[in-house]
Amino acid sequence: MLQRNRLLFAYALLVLASLFLLTRLRFTFDFDQFFPQGDPDWEFFKNYIKEFESDDNFLLVAVERREGVFDSTFLQNLHDFSLKAADLPHITSVQSLTKMQYPLQTPFGITAVPVIHLDQPEFYASDRQKVLQDPRFVHNLISSDGTAMTVLLKTVERSTLEQATAIMDSLETLLQPYRQSGVFDEVHVLGRAYFQKEMVRMEVREVLVSTVIAAILATLVLFFIFRRWWSVFISMAGIGLALLFFMGLLSALGRELNALSALYPILMCIVGVADSIHIISKYLDELEKGHDQQQAIRTTLREIGLATFMTCVTTAIGFASLVTNRTAPIQGFGLNAALGVVVAFFVIYGWLWAMLPRFKDNDLIKFTPEYAFWGRFMEWCYTFTKRSERGIVIVALAVLGLCFWGISRIHTNYRVEKNLPIGQQITADFLYFERKFSGFRPIEVAVFAQNGRQADDPEVLREMDKLEAKIRTYPAVKTLLSVNDVYRSLNAMRFGNKPEAYRLPDSLYEFERMKRIADKLPDGTSNVLLSKDGQKARMTGRIQDIGSDSILAMQHEIEHWWNTSTDSTVVKFKMTGTGLILDKNAMYIRDNMLQGLIPSVLIVALIMAFLFKDWRMVVVFCVPNVLPLFMAGALIGFGGIALDAATATIFSIIFGIATDDTIHFLSTFKLSRSRGQTVEQALHTTLLETGKAMCLSSIILFFAFLVMLFSIHPPSVTVGLLVSVTLAGALFCDLLLAPILVRRLVPEGGLVNTVLKES
Repeated sequence: MLQRNRLLFAYALLVLASLFLLTRLRFTFDFDQFFPQGDPDWEFFKNYIKEFESDDNFLLVAVERREGVFDSTFLQNLHDFSLKAADLPHITSVQSLTKMQYPLQTPFGITAVPVIHLDQPEFYASDRQKVLQDPRFVHNLISSDGTAMTVLLKTVERSTLEQATAIMDSLETLLQPYRQSGVFDEVHVLGRAYFQKEMVRMEVREVLVSTVIAAILATLVLFFIFRRWWSVFISMAGIGLALLFFMGLLSALGRELNALSALYPILMCIVGVADSIHIISKYLDELEKGHDQQQAIRTTLREIGLATFMTCVTTAIGFASLVTNRTAPIQGFGLNAALGVVVAFFVIYGWLWAMLPRFKDNDLIKFTPEYAFWGRFMEWCYTFTKRSERGIVIVALAVLGLCFWGISRIHTNYRVEKNLPIGQQITADFLYFERKFSGFRPIEVAVFAQNGRQADDPEVLREMDKLEAKIRTYPAVKTLLSVNDVYRSLNAMRFGNKPEAYRLPDSLYEFERMKRIADKLPDGTSNVLLSKDGQKARMTGRIQDIGSDSILAMQHEIEHWWNTSTDSTVVKFKMTGTGLILDKNAMYIRDNMLQGLIPSVLIVALIMAFLFKDWRMVVVFCVPNVLPLFMAGALIGFGGIALDAATATIFSIIFGIATDDTIHFLSTFKLSRSRGQTVEQALHTTLLETGKAMCLSSIILFFAFLVMLFSIHPPSVTVGLLVSVTLAGALFCDLLLAPILVRRLVPEGGLVNTVLKES
């Protein structure tokens, strides 16, 4: 008893330390984290943005007037907002139509006229007509129907979370008077800083909500099972301690939480409840046999301890398989989840060892007809597997065939919209820009002049012009900007800025003359489109959220077109940008899914081979745990769910958790055989003793992951639903397939002889 009290005192000290560390726990969100580390395209892009600028260093503020934006009061307020926005923290420049000017050639030189004559409403009709015919402005700074305009705020490069929060807080303060006055019918915001702040807010909300709901659910299920509050208290206190120590450990290690972190409380709850049910159920069985508390706890930990530890190891290996992924958040989730499983095992194991001997069986459980039901159900399962062996195998093979069909339908057509929080303003803002403007996803083409040419030489610009015309044929691309736009603007200047004159100059003489003018333009006009050495240029724009597979197909078409329709001795092109790299990441995830899981399955199989010293038991172990992986893949395929970063974690979660029941099943079977029971007797004992705990823990698994249905993060909802359904299928594999495999593969004298030799 003294040792148990010392352990509880140590736990009390760890509680204080963990509570302190929780105050230092940090959340983060950054698109860069989802880029595949070591990928050549990502390495190229990092160098590319050093010469130009990032393609996501912007914040768009869209304001709407449904009757049309060419109204004096509306335009004056928009202009006023644009001027004030330049003073916001971490904003480097501001663009809006009210601030822009056309170059104008006069007999006295080049001057400028405003795009919109703010103080001269008599020009509004002609201004509107000209603006809505200008490809530089439509879908970019003004909607095609003329009812909304945007203000483009350039932010500092690669803004941090602290900078993003400062930007958004100050922007909201600036917008407040305009919202209250009603001068703008609608206001929508989109950009990197907005995503950073809102996604972190979502992460905090997800962790808190999942913790509370998972705790309530586990409490209700445990009370339903044991009908005694002391059992609920002991189990939930152990789980709470494990979660607290785990979060404190993450803080101490400097680990930051991301969108996948909402799964941590659920995983800790699942692992903790499953371990608690197996240990408490075995402890109660020993008490029912007439053993005192001390003997009961010793027998429980001796006979259940190894199996529980092995479930901890295999679950941790399942999560650790994610370290093979080249995406940092998924790697971190895998390592953290594996660490959490280990922490949960040792904390709960020690807690139950210290607490259970303090209680009698009547304090821990109330035997009810519902509790007795599980014994009858296990008897039915045992009889059913003997009577319907052929039918079960046929159904299993049919399910496997359906799984292969479903897996063949899996796609990676990732869309940003499907990862945005449900029912939140940021999602409404994103869809608004998709509908009214050119969307959010960047599109970038790097341009390399060849054979000593400069990127703004006429022959290079003409090849670029051909490619731009090709890209603009795709409806999803509504805005595209390059150094050519500087020359088109200068050419239009010669013809009074008429829309039809917005093209490249016709003659080499005009090119040379305009190049001299372009060289005198102030910094910021063309330096973001042309490198300092003049040998490289960029095309930059935005593409609508049509899906990564669709964009990839478009990219391949464009690349094929420039390889066959442009002169590679003059210029070469390369697709780049954050959008392309994020899309490429989906392909890595699909490949890494198998690359990571296969070694994990093999490692666990080797552990089983070492424990049981019989390859047939390895087969019995693998089949019920691999089939659920196929089932998960089929559900993804039939459900039309895109395989993205969050969805890819499903397979590791399923394999890591589904192995628990199988290990308990085989461990009890081995123990029964070591006592001299026949195969049939051992199966019967196993289903009666372990099957009950397997069913009860699986019920908690099923409902615990359904907690994710309360999430506002769509991938989390998908993960919760798929894992719940698949783990329910895994239980039936253990209850129905495993006994058949044992009967077919384990000889009457094989395993027992091995066990007796070990004894």
